[in-house]
Amino acid sequence: MLNILFLVLYASVVLLLIWQAFRLISRAFWVDQKLPSSSTKRIYSKGDRTGKLTIHPELLDQDGRITDEELLTVRFSGDIDPPKSTETSAE
Repeated sequence: MLNILFLVLYASVVLLLIWQAFRLISRAFWVDQKLPSSSTKRIYSKGDRTGKLTIHPELLDQDGRITDEELLTVRFSGDIDPPKSTETSAE
């Protein structure tokens, strides 16, 4: 008797969770459909979410100023763009 009670309780909890998941997914789907495409482009094209110029912490020295050190860059084999350099090479 107790096994059947646990089985019914387990099945009802699983069905409730599945129903909640579909409800949330459908809600997100309908919200996405209601937004005009121009407003979504505007939201994602704002750039920095703070609206302020932010600098990665690794670019700052101990005093909080931007370093003058050369930075190590990584290029991948499929990258066809030439490297962009601000200074002439030492070669």
